[in-house]
Amino acid sequence: MKARATQLMEFIRRSDQFAVPIYQRTYSWTEAECQQLWDDILRTGRDENISSHFLGSIVYIEKGQYQISGHSPMLVIDGQQRLATVMLIIEALARALGNEEPLDGFTTKELRDDYLLNPTKKNERRYKLLLSQTDKRTLMDLVDQKVSSNDFSLRLQGNFEFFQKEIDKLDGDFLPLCVGLLKLMVVDIALSRGDDDPQLIFESMNSTGLGLSQADLIRNYILMDLEPEEQNSLYNSYWRPMEKAFGQEAYAKEFDSFMRYYLAVKNRELPNIGNVYREFKIFARAYTAKHNIESLLEDIFAFAGYYCAIALGNESDTNLSRAFEDLRELKANVSYPLLLEFYKDYSKNLIDDKELLELIRLVECYVFRRAVCDIPTNSLNKTFVSFAKNINVEQYVESVEANFLLLESYRRLPGDEEFYNSLVSRNIYNFQRRLYLLRKLENNERKEPVPVNEYTIEHIMPQNENLSVEWKSSLGSEWQRIHSEYLHTIGNLTLTGYNSEYSDKPFIEKRDMEGGFSNSPLKLNSDLRNLDGWDEASIVNRADRLAKIALNVWPYPSLFAETVNAHRQNMEIAIAEYTISDHPMIDEGGVQHEIYCEIRREIVNLDSCVSEEFRKNYAVYRAEEIFVSVGAISNGLSMSLYMPYSELQDPRGMTRRVPENYNWGRAEAELLLQEPDEISYVMSLVRQAFRHQMEGED
Repeated sequence: MKARATQLMEFIRRSDQFAVPIYQRTYSWTEAECQQLWDDILRTGRDENISSHFLGSIVYIEKGQYQISGHSPMLVIDGQQRLATVMLIIEALARALGNEEPLDGFTTKELRDDYLLNPTKKNERRYKLLLSQTDKRTLMDLVDQKVSSNDFSLRLQGNFEFFQKEIDKLDGDFLPLCVGLLKLMVVDIALSRGDDDPQLIFESMNSTGLGLSQADLIRNYILMDLEPEEQNSLYNSYWRPMEKAFGQEAYAKEFDSFMRYYLAVKNRELPNIGNVYREFKIFARAYTAKHNIESLLEDIFAFAGYYCAIALGNESDTNLSRAFEDLRELKANVSYPLLLEFYKDYSKNLIDDKELLELIRLVECYVFRRAVCDIPTNSLNKTFVSFAKNINVEQYVESVEANFLLLESYRRLPGDEEFYNSLVSRNIYNFQRRLYLLRKLENNERKEPVPVNEYTIEHIMPQNENLSVEWKSSLGSEWQRIHSEYLHTIGNLTLTGYNSEYSDKPFIEKRDMEGGFSNSPLKLNSDLRNLDGWDEASIVNRADRLAKIALNVWPYPSLFAETVNAHRQNMEIAIAEYTISDHPMIDEGGVQHEIYCEIRREIVNLDSCVSEEFRKNYAVYRAEEIFVSVGAISNGLSMSLYMPYSELQDPRGMTRRVPENYNWGRAEAELLLQEPDEISYVMSLVRQAFRHQMEGED
């Protein structure tokens, strides 16, 4: 590898052609990055005391040579965003100059012939910069001053128009822009494929501009080291179709999340969004040890299709699409790992469309009932990530229902009584999912859904604390208590298109006015048409009616107790391969029995949700997932903590980081417990691992 500082404009001028490999991300600079570059160029061009402005590095691969020569395109692996953006500025300037020459070498013809085109070449060899896919055609059309095709790059076209507007603001004073362009400096870094590791260098670059997404790094990791022909084949067969399925905007915003959920399905653990690339490399190495790269891409491609159906509205089945839309409105992204499992099995015909719909609605019920009952969502992601391991494909829907019913403590699915009581009593007006709730209640059993978003929420009993004489009379002597207790509850809320007209009017006026309750087409208002007043009993009765409807909209699974117990026994059989008797050193009479019993008691008493499981060589303790494991050795207990080592507070230095090569179980810290008087301190470390799991991301 050789590196040298050079003027960017000179670097472009003396280069024959830059080409961005297909495995690189598409052009992704936003207007914010363009504005920053534009401001830097003008500031530099206007200040004689500034000799240069450093723009970053341009890293490229050349076959057989280190520096620029010959006619083979240079494959850009870092710097395409800056190169493409400067090309947009040059093209916009070339169009604006007309017959002017504000600085020597800055005419329309010279800008095109020196920096945008190779005028003596034909076909794609004519262009100084070749981007990939949609970006490629769009940039070529811009340089050729053609109207872009229908399938054009939104970012390239949008940023080009931004620079045109900024150039118009110069009002013909182009000199600072020309000078600023000449002052741009880059580091020219040429790599030799035989001697340098492009992927390693690529990962370690800390260039200016918009950082690479996890998906960018993953795509490059998969494709970079392949031969060009194989790169093109795999990219066009798998990765490019995924980009198209997501769409330009959604790909930029959603693909990292998709890869996160994909890894959660594969590893039964949801990685932190910032660690997706690291976790993917571990997964990919294990996967490709048994399968080839194409098999891996084929699998990712399949799951991407499932994700687009679930999260992006690409589902063609009307009923499934509506169910996925409800989950998106609930913001139930946490359930995506389980939904991906369901959709995978649906695609394999293990379940049909009606069964898949039933499963989606069950997930919706679980998420919404918990939200109404205000159950903390700590580690809810782990519930959904690990859920699929207990699905019985022979009794698919029944086993899912049973497993939801078997969830306990903070993971529970609230029963009808808990859900009913919470729904009638809680503050619904300030509930994040209030419109979803009212929409579902209104559209229950409707074949033609009402567009609830066109209505506003109405308090039947007004919010105004200074109630009128009529309202005080209607509510009775305890009007203050009633107003305070029931104002924002479901019994007092409805939907209307006449909110401003209703204002604080008495109930009878709201009922009988034009557009009033008596004429409302909404089912939510059906019980208000014939009432002669509004008081505590009216609110309670209406809340009861709506809550009973809710029990049917979000139904609790109806399985016999013996069916649920049968599934519980199957789950226990699946994990009960070992017992404490398989561990003689901690079993009764063993050399570590006493100290094990004491630490075990402390761990189990952390929370009612903690369970113990014996494996071949150690015991594990889990809430939703394992947070600590304990194994016996001759001089004590070897313990592993399942949390990031960097976050562990260990002032005594009792733990050590588990080497990555040995981190099969994803524990990052280990320690040796030898004496009973160390237990108290060790438990402070165990509690950190427990809290890390319980307070994990949703």
